This record gives sequence, C-alpha cells and structure tokens, in this order.
Amino acid sequence: MEIERLLFENATRVSLFVVIALAYFLYRRYTRISVSHIPGPEPESFILGNLPELFQSQVGVPDFKWKQQFGDIVRIKGPFGEDRLFISDPKAMQYIFHTAGYGFLKWPERTEISRVLMGRGLLWADDAIHRRQRKVMLPGFGAPECKAFVPIFLKAASALVEQWNDLLASSMDQSVELNVASWLSRATMDSLGEAAFDYHFGALENKENELMKAYFGLMSDTLGQPSRQAIFTQTVMPVWYLRFMARCSNTRRMVHARHTAELANDIAQSLINMKSEALLYGKENKDILSLLVKANASENPASRLTDEEMLAQMRTLLLAGHETSSTSLVWCILELSRHPEVQSRLREEIRATERRLNGRQFTASDFDNMPYLAAVLKESMRFQPAVYQNYRMAAHDTVLPLSKPITTTTGETISSLPIGKGTKLVLSIAAYNRNKEVFGEDADVYNPDRWFRNSEKKGPTVGVYGNLLTFAGGVRTCIGWRFALYEMQSLLVEIINNFELGPTKELERLRREACLVMLPTLEGEEIKGENLPLRVSIAGRD
Repeated sequence: MEIERLLFENATRVSLFVVIALAYFLYRRYTRISVSHIPGPEPESFILGNLPELFQSQVGVPDFKWKQQFGDIVRIKGPFGEDRLFISDPKAMQYIFHTAGYGFLKWPERTEISRVLMGRGLLWADDAIHRRQRKVMLPGFGAPECKAFVPIFLKAASALVEQWNDLLASSMDQSVELNVASWLSRATMDSLGEAAFDYHFGALENKENELMKAYFGLMSDTLGQPSRQAIFTQTVMPVWYLRFMARCSNTRRMVHARHTAELANDIAQSLINMKSEALLYGKENKDILSLLVKANASENPASRLTDEEMLAQMRTLLLAGHETSSTSLVWCILELSRHPEVQSRLREEIRATERRLNGRQFTASDFDNMPYLAAVLKESMRFQPAVYQNYRMAAHDTVLPLSKPITTTTGETISSLPIGKGTKLVLSIAAYNRNKEVFGEDADVYNPDRWFRNSEKKGPTVGVYGNLLTFAGGVRTCIGWRFALYEMQSLLVEIINNFELGPTKELERLRREACLVMLPTLEGEEIKGENLPLRVSIAGRD
C-alpha cells in the first residue's frame, strides 16, 4: 500500500507540473504580441513546423524559395505551432545587428551548440559577458596587429604552393585533381597556429597530430544533416537536458565533439601556461595569445577572463578562426574555376602588382591597393556566404522597421512590425545577399564588376566589409574579420599567381552542407567531410 501511495503522489506531482507548464506555455503564446498575420509557408507538421526544411536542406534552398514567395519578412512555424520570423529585410537587419545592440540575444539552444564545440567563449557569450570578453580580446585584433601577420600568412601560402608543385611535377600531363577544401583547411590551420599561438601544427606537412585529425571534419560530422529526432531534441528540450546529453550521449557526433574539446583544452592550457611564464619573465611575443594573456593580466580582476574563458577563446579561434576563413576561400576558388575570365583578370592584377614590388614580398598595403582582388573576395562572399544564417531572439517587446511596406494575411499594409519578447528570428544572410535593391538586378549572378559600379549606395549599412553580413555587424561584428581577410588575400594571391584551377565532373555531385558554416561535400560521400575536387595546373607566364 505504501508503494502505491508513493506512486500516486509522484504521478500527481508530475501531472500538476505538466498542467502548470502547459498553462504557462498557452498564456505566453496567446498574450504576447503575435506575428501570425505575416504571410509564410505551410508547416510540414504541427510538431516540428517548418524546421525540417530549414535545417535539413542544403544552404540557401529554403532561403531563396521563401524570399521569392513571400518577400523579405516571412512567418515560419517552429515546434507545436510557434510563430517565428525569417528575415532578410535590410532595414530590419540593420536594426537587429546595429541599433538594438544586445536587444536581440542568441537562441539558448544555439548557444549550447557553441558551448559544446568551443566552450563559453566569445561566440557563446551574450550581453555583459560578451562585452567583457570582447574588451579583453580586442588588442590582439587591431588593424596594425593583423597587418603584421601577413608574412606568416604568406609563409603558409608558399608552403601550399610548394606542395602542389611537387604533386604536379610527378604528374604525366602536368595537371592533378585535388580536394582543394582539404588543402585550404590545412593551410589556414597552419597560418592560424603561428599567428594566433606562435605554434606550428604541421597540418600541410601531414605531421601526425591527433588534434588536427579531430578538428578536420568536426563541423560536418557533428552538425551536418540532422535527423528529425535531433531537430526535435535541439529545439524542444530544455537547455539542462541538452547539457546532460552533451556530457553523457554516446552517439558518434557527441563522442567526436567531446574528444576534440578535451584535446583542444589540453593544448590550449599548455600554451597559456607557456605565454604566462614568458610574460612573467618579460619575454613578449606578438601572437594573439601572447597579446591576450598580457591584456588579461592588466585588466581589473573583475573584468578579467576566467581560466575557463581563456581556454574557450583558444578553442573558438581554432574552430571558428580557421573554418570560416578556409570555407570562404573554398567557395571563392570554386567560382574562379567556373569563371576563367575572372580568374585570368585577377592573375593579371596580381602579376602587375608583383612586377612593381621588384622582388620584395607582398604586404597588407599591397593587398589594400588591389581593387580587383577586393571585388573578387566581396563578390564571392556575397554569392557563396560561408556563414548563411544567424539566429536571434527578442530580449523584450520591440518594433522592427521595414525597408518597404508588406501586406499581411488580413490585407493590412504595414511599414513596421511589432514583435514580442521571446520571438525567435532566423536572419538569412544568404537571402539578404541576393537583395536586388541593394546589390542590383543581377544579384543572382556572380559578377565581381558590380563592385565598380558608380551608382549611389543603396540600402542601410549592415556589415563592416562591402556591406555584407559575412562578418556579422554591430556589437557582434566578428572580432577577427581583418585577420581573416588578410589571411584569405594572402592565400588567394599565391594560389592564383601560380596555378590555374578548373572544374571537374565530380562537381555535378556538389552539395552545400549546412553545418553552421556552408561546407562543400559530395552527394553520397557526405560522411567523408568537406570535399571540393578541382583540376589544378601550372599557370604559365609570358
């Protein structure tokens, strides 16, 4: 009888909890500001709404479809009929990224993904914590500091060129098919290691390195092609449950993520100890970690990064710092392989600049004075955005300004949109980058010449480079955007100066894998990770 009584009491408590939780959910849903009158696609199901199409599609597929059907403000459905907004409107984007500052926070479930992959660092943090972390890290990413890293970037680029030349020398027809994505990932890891940590990973030399093996393929393995069950768990279950699963789950994805985190923490801790000891003895280096350790030591104790945060910043640099640069460059090189006239014109500018250098090495100033190089990079990041979406949630009731009026499902025309606290937003960088009013009527075409048009600037300012959102904007502008830009310029100049790149038949199976960043994979071989097979040959000289 005692057991039956206890079972009845526990069942009663659980039922009461469920009733209270359901009542609170219904209260919040029907009392906050509604966006249900905004046009949008029909949900695939009541349980998951439009989320399977959003998260399981290749990059850009739902973005372009919904933009074409419904415009720049779209209502989509989350779990159990929850209304969310899919946004590519320039004025609304400017308000969210710039004007409102920390008025839009990250989705809690997305921050948990950041924590698992990179720790409680800059990409995880929000509001006051983000502001404090960013202040300590800024000294390592100023313009002079990033320009000083160019010789390191060129060194890694030269090592890549040397390896490709060796492969070509042993080829019968002086050309070879290479997985360019893998090579660029290794090159950016090496340049990042030396510039950020004064540490040689040896990725291009294929040195046995367990950390490198763990990092290569991490994004595609842990985030690519989520199942419906994974989408349900990630979007419906509370954060405490997600943290529990991150610690205890034995799925391949979680085991890979935990193993990589352990390896990264170990090497980051040893590097931090080494830099701290050097600072103690007055030995200072100019790598980012040394500058960060010095800046952190001089901070007010209340503003300093904790030991956990220091490790997280290193893991953030290792993953986000190398993955976004290499991926952006991969898609740029793909477009150059598809547009040989653009590739040839860029090579002409590179070699014309090289002749003026009289044998000295390229510098950041040289890159800054190469307009076609800038146009190619901007156009490639616009047309093939490595970072294709951002996810935000309104921290309080607010009103979104709109670039142009929209018509609701009730027939009302509105020029601004009230949204309630807690409303989740998907900010589509991919769709914004195809906005014809901002980038011209040919926005759906790859054309670097658009950056030389003399027409007046259109649309509000949203991004720090070419008015693109590749590096986000406002208080969340990517702290390393200059670092990434000079790294990409260095690699691109060396590659195009020395080689011609062309497409292969394998590109017919190319996929744009959605893994927080847009990774190239091949249909049927997704499990192998990023893959961009291109034909590489020597670029002849007159």
